[in-house]
Amino acid sequence: MPRHVRKGDMVIVTAGAAKRTQGRILKVIPDRHLVVVEGVNIHKKHLRPSRDNPQGGIIEKEMPIHVSNVSPAVNGKPTRVRFEKRPDGSKVRIAARTGEPLGQELKKARS
Repeated sequence: MPRHVRKGDMVIVTAGAAKRTQGRILKVIPDRHLVVVEGVNIHKKHLRPSRDNPQGGIIEKEMPIHVSNVSPAVNGKPTRVRFEKRPDGSKVRIAARTGEPLGQELKKARS
């Protein structure tokens, strides 16, 4: 199944407690259909003292959300994604709202 978002994309959360929040995708977990979005779904994690962190303490960490709850942002609004195959064999993501390409090519043309 093709993914409509990739790491580094600017997205808008479309469902859940963080609805209408914008952020950049930090990590994609494809086998579980999850994404980690910057500034969204922040949880506090209690760390015990260790060699790496001798003080211990509480850190705030972004937790993953389901990929179906985010949409790419174009001009501050969410958009659906279409996939287009070019005549040279390359494949690109196209924003349904504006018709412009999103990010770089997904698949390079064969030489």
